[in-house]
Amino acid sequence: MTSAAGETVSTAATDPSRPSRGRRVLVGMSGGLDSTATAMILRDEGCVVEGAAVIMHEHTDTAAARCAAAELGIPLHEIDARARFCTDVMRPFAEEYMRGRTPNPCVFCNPAVKFGVLCDYARAHGFDYVATGHYAFVGFDSGRFFIRRAASDRKDQSYALWGLSQDQLSMLILPLGGREKAELRELARSRGLSAASSAESEDICFIPDGDYVSWLKENYGYEPREGDFVDEHGNVLGRHRGIAYYTVGQRKGLGLSIGAPMYVKSIDAENNTVTLAPPGGEYMSRAVLSGLNFQLLDPAKLPERLRAEVRIRYAAKPVPAEIYFTEAGSGLEAEVVFDTPARAVTPGQSAVAYSDDALLFGGFIKSAG
Repeated sequence: MTSAAGETVSTAATDPSRPSRGRRVLVGMSGGLDSTATAMILRDEGCVVEGAAVIMHEHTDTAAARCAAAELGIPLHEIDARARFCTDVMRPFAEEYMRGRTPNPCVFCNPAVKFGVLCDYARAHGFDYVATGHYAFVGFDSGRFFIRRAASDRKDQSYALWGLSQDQLSMLILPLGGREKAELRELARSRGLSAASSAESEDICFIPDGDYVSWLKENYGYEPREGDFVDEHGNVLGRHRGIAYYTVGQRKGLGLSIGAPMYVKSIDAENNTVTLAPPGGEYMSRAVLSGLNFQLLDPAKLPERLRAEVRIRYAAKPVPAEIYFTEAGSGLEAEVVFDTPARAVTPGQSAVAYSDDALLFGGFIKSAG
């Protein structure tokens, strides 16, 4: 990490001491391969493992978690967090979409519900640690806990964990950071665990059919309003169906025939317009982040200028950038200036800054240009 003066700041990442044998660990369990393997690995290491299935919404099915716990011979606690999930995940997700932004519900859920509920339950019932099946590591350096990227870039899930607090990180064990999915599947199969054949789920868990516009209509009274597609100069190109149907960077499904490919460059909820641009116009040079949460980077010691790699989507490669911190009316913000333009920097999504494999901080993309 480089400060304003160009100094290098140590990011040596050593995992904090995690005494295992005999320690009580509460494992968040869905019944899938990753959470089942997490419980199995910790149990094999001598931890006193118990599972927890967090009930988040009407589609939550705890049957697989109960099966996995029974096969492992561990207790399973079912925790009803539906009210919390509705308030802290579904409502802000809906509000963001109806404002023309593109939120990531997992980013809302992890600190407020998934890890929040597990940590609260663990403290109340005498557990030493909590654990999940995320592919990442927990690091500790200079008095601060932080997430580190997984050994495999293909499976790394650090991006969605930027919102975790120091308190939550201090309780967290992530055993899968150095593992591969194929290795875990074979291990589970050798133990005769049903999770060995479980499929991965990549849908929004509370909207399993993926039709989020219908979900918004049914649950939040959203009524799509037709409006104008415009070009970068404000010229009208056609009519759109409603801003919730579109996201920055989108090319397909626009319903326009104008003889050349066009991409969504920006969405203006106030004026109900969707701005389109030709190829290349969906790339942006800067972004402003709000709602910042700091992990390795100490918020009490912010440099004037920070060099970091910034990831703007779960599957995107990090982009080198300069970062400047400023005070705004709503609190501290970060201006990110990319070394090379980044594709589809999307308001409502997250941007996460790294130094090597260490997560420095993250925030919500407020604007981009």
